[in-house]
Amino acid sequence: MSDHDHGPLAPPPRPAAGIPAQVAASAAMGVFAMQALRLAGIGGTAAGWLAASALYLGGCAMVLTQMRRSYPHDRIGGCNAVTLLRAAITCALLAPLADGAAAGWAVAIAGGVALALDGVDGWLARRSGLVSGFGARFDMEVDAAFALTLALHAWLDTALGPGVLLLGVLRYGFAAAGLVLPWLRAELPQRQRRKAICVLQLATLILLQTPLPGHAQAGFLAWFATAALALSFALDIRWLWRRRS
Repeated sequence: MSDHDHGPLAPPPRPAAGIPAQVAASAAMGVFAMQALRLAGIGGTAAGWLAASALYLGGCAMVLTQMRRSYPHDRIGGCNAVTLLRAAITCALLAPLADGAAAGWAVAIAGGVALALDGVDGWLARRSGLVSGFGARFDMEVDAAFALTLALHAWLDTALGPGVLLLGVLRYGFAAAGLVLPWLRAELPQRQRRKAICVLQLATLILLQTPLPGHAQAGFLAWFATAALALSFALDIRWLWRRRS
């Protein structure tokens, strides 16, 4: 039986009044996590950490605004709380960059935790029935900011040169192109290939924060991951081009 047999579909439910308090509680947890990372030795001055904390809280406010507009569920759930925590880790990694301090094991370990959590939020969303377009977009934007932050660390503290920044800016280049070419903003189908390359991209950037790969190996890993990411975007662009109106 089709949906039309039941009459017009009801509009998605609006977020419950308790969501602002839930976002605020998750934001407080994120600030606590940032302070824990600071004590763990991420580095950076008090001014850098203050700016990173302000950026994180501003991001939380934007998340709440977008939830009020397009989030269809009555609670944020553990999935979005985990994504907010990953955003907090990303902002924490920005603090040392303001002082020219970059890379190192502390950044790699924090990045590894954030990458592990990246696999948790989607699982929680499916398990709790809180899957949404908002959650998918939120997760993607945090991944993009996380990759750019790690790429900046790798650029400032390794001999790879500015080419490594491609691992962090290709996503933003694609988004900027969409402002000029509307057909690039069409919805893409789900692809495991896209998820796998995102993991490759982030795992490579985390490894580059450490001295484990030699210079030649680091260069190979960086360009291999960049080529894979560029190919993924090229395949998506071809798919969108063929279906443009």
